[in-house]
Amino acid sequence: MDRSEVTFDSWGDRCAAWLYRPAPEQAAADPRGLPCVVMAHGFAGVREARLDAFAERFAGAGFAVLLFDYRGFGASEGSPRQLLSIPRQLADWAAALAYARTLDGVDRERIAAWGTSFSGGHVVTTAARDLGLAAAIAQAPFADGLHQALALPLPHALRLTAAALRDETGALVGAPPRMVAAVGPPGSRAVMNSPDAEPGYRAIVPVGSPWRNEVAARICLRLTAYRPVRRAAQVRCPLLVVVCDDDVVTPPAAALKVARAAPRGELVRYAGAGHFDIYVGDLFERAAADQIAFLTQHLLAAPAAGPVPAAVP
Repeated sequence: MDRSEVTFDSWGDRCAAWLYRPAPEQAAADPRGLPCVVMAHGFAGVREARLDAFAERFAGAGFAVLLFDYRGFGASEGSPRQLLSIPRQLADWAAALAYARTLDGVDRERIAAWGTSFSGGHVVTTAARDLGLAAAIAQAPFADGLHQALALPLPHALRLTAAALRDETGALVGAPPRMVAAVGPPGSRAVMNSPDAEPGYRAIVPVGSPWRNEVAARICLRLTAYRPVRRAAQVRCPLLVVVCDDDVVTPPAAALKVARAAPRGELVRYAGAGHFDIYVGDLFERAAADQIAFLTQHLLAAPAAGPVPAAVP
C-alpha cells in the first residue's frame, strides 16, 4: 500500500491527514474507483495512537483511507492548542468527508466514516447528518454524555467541574486555556482515571508521537449535553457498533442503545474486553477482521449508488 501526507481546509485551518491507497492492482479492479474510509481519533488523541494500524489493515483489504487529526491536535493547525470543541470537531468531520469525495480515484458514493471512543460518538452524529455515507463504524463509542456523567464518582465530577469553570472564566477575559490531564491514575483529576485508562492510553501512543496528555478543561462542562445516542434513529446507512463488554471508560449500555436504535444497526461485542484492549494484540486482529468484513459487505460488494444527498443539520 501507499501512504502520503495530505491536508485539507476546515474553516481556514489545515487539517493534517494520511491518505492510504491499496496496491495498484486492487485500485484498478473496480471501474467505479476506490471506496474510502475516513477516520479520526478519540478524546485528545492523535492519528499515531494505533489508528494507523487499523488504516493499514483497511488499505490492505482494498480501501482507500483518509486518517486525520482534528484542528488543534497532532499535526493539524488550529489554536488554541488542545481545545476540544464538539462543534469544531464535527465541522472537521464534514470537511474531511467533503475532501474525501474530491480525491482522484475515489468513488464519492462509497465513503464510510470510522471513529473510536469520543470520535465514535462523532461518527453517529455525522452519519445522522450526512445522508450520503455508505457505511459507518463506531468503535467503543462515547454515546451518551449524561449517562457518563451520572456514572462518575461525585468527588471526581466536582473536581472536573471546578477546573472547567476556571478555564471558562479565563476564556471570557482572553486568558489561555487551563489544562487538565486527559488520562491519569485512579483518584487523579484527569478526565479518564479508571485503573486501565493511563496504562491503556500510553500503550497505544508510540515514542516520539505529538500526543500531549492534556486538554482544555472547559470541555468538561459540555460533555453531559453531548448525546449522540439521540441521533441514532436518524442514521440511514449501515452502522456497525463495536462494544467492549468490560469497558469502564465508555460503558456499553449507551452503545447498545445506538445499535438497537439505528435502522440498519449491526453489533459486535467482545466479552471480557476493556476500552483499550481493542487496539492491540489478538483483540485488535479480531476487531480489524470483523470491521473489514462489514466494510467489504457494504462498500466493496455494494451496487452503484445514486447521487449523494445533501447533509442535514
